[in-house]
Amino acid sequence: MDMKFKTIIEPFRIKMVEPIFISSEEQRLNFLSKAHYNPFLLSSEEVMIDFLTDSGTSAMSKEQWAAMMLGDESYAGASSWFKLEKSIYHLTGMPYILPTHQGRAAERILYGYLGKKGTTFISNTHFDTTRANIEFTGAEAIDLPVSSISQEDHFKGNLDITKLKEEISRRGAENIAAVILTVTNNSGGGQPVSMKNAKDVSAVCHEHGILMVLDACRIAENAYFIKHYEAGYSDNSYEDIAREMSALADAFVMSAKKDGMVNMGGFLALRDVELSDACKNLLIITEGFTTYGGLSGRDMEALAVGLKEVFSPDYLHYRIVSTTYLGSHLNDMGVPVVMPVGGHAVYIDAAAFYPHIPVDEYPGQALVCELYKAGGIRSVEVGSVMFGKYDASGKLIPAPKELVRLAFPPRVYTQSHLDYVIEVFGFLIADKKNVSGYRITKETEFLRHFTAHFEPISNKDKVKQPEAESCL
Repeated sequence: MDMKFKTIIEPFRIKMVEPIFISSEEQRLNFLSKAHYNPFLLSSEEVMIDFLTDSGTSAMSKEQWAAMMLGDESYAGASSWFKLEKSIYHLTGMPYILPTHQGRAAERILYGYLGKKGTTFISNTHFDTTRANIEFTGAEAIDLPVSSISQEDHFKGNLDITKLKEEISRRGAENIAAVILTVTNNSGGGQPVSMKNAKDVSAVCHEHGILMVLDACRIAENAYFIKHYEAGYSDNSYEDIAREMSALADAFVMSAKKDGMVNMGGFLALRDVELSDACKNLLIITEGFTTYGGLSGRDMEALAVGLKEVFSPDYLHYRIVSTTYLGSHLNDMGVPVVMPVGGHAVYIDAAAFYPHIPVDEYPGQALVCELYKAGGIRSVEVGSVMFGKYDASGKLIPAPKELVRLAFPPRVYTQSHLDYVIEVFGFLIADKKNVSGYRITKETEFLRHFTAHFEPISNKDKVKQPEAESCL
């Protein structure tokens, strides 16, 4: 892309359009009330700008749509599988590849086999489904994100090596089921992980005989930051950087609905044959045969193409510049954005945006509701709704951060959509003192944020919160 111009154009032409229903604020208030103030429960037709997730929401290319016509739907040994297997092996260098319908299925297979009561998984930060799959086995999930770094540091997603060594020493290497390095660090603000940190994690794991897992759903975006901000990589291609990082791990888990650029797909890649055989048994029982694993031939064809397209320099430049454009403008307006802006999303500190709302009234949920009410923008809370727990007395143990994520579906929105979002935030800034918090009225034990029901707490309603109804 020509760098002498400030305007960054989308590196694609729009060939098909999907109409957006332009709703009124009155309509949105009604929609949100019917959805129990949980944007997950909204109909997509009720949403104008959908930043809920970048997972499976990509607009596919003409090459991907063309490849889908070649889909071999044979139950075993489909030609589409061998294309996908070759593409994954080229990226990971791992000989044992298990296709799954999405990333959490690969997580469930691997962590379901490794995890049990008394074992621990360590990560730079576990995301919601990862943590749930681990805790469902009875194992413990511990986050060790790096701390005490400067605002300008581009690798805030790193895992704290000193704390990692301390945990291994305290718990015993034999009780650590795996160390999971997530690139980029989604729960930590979409922040990237440096190659040096990945090498350090790998060295510690191999010294103690601990399995190192690379959770690599956004490995191409992570490679972009390494190339541009880590010494020694400016002349490397994005794909070569991703392959170098992959070579450090023993296992590779990917929700291909992110950097695979597809609407459905994932996989688990392994180096060890015995671990692979054990996981294959679980794959066949729960997902499908080893050459499709819950995916259609069409899906595998599209994914094989997407794993190549995602490393396009023009695409990655547009992708990162787009999120930076929105994040920088919001930051300049005084919105407390996690800076520097990560790859796939803009993260906002909801506790700082609404300092008058206590954490047990969920300031992040308040912000996602206000964004929808004001502008029809759907986003997701990444705070104490998603990660909060209760102590023995039922009191909330808040999450470390109260964030709201605006995740960009790849190749879907244009700059005018982003300018609209900026304008909506201007309204929220002017009105934020009038916003109150929320209470949970219904929740599940695991992943409650997907289906929980809420109700607003008015400023006149500062009474003791009733106990939430359990779905158990």
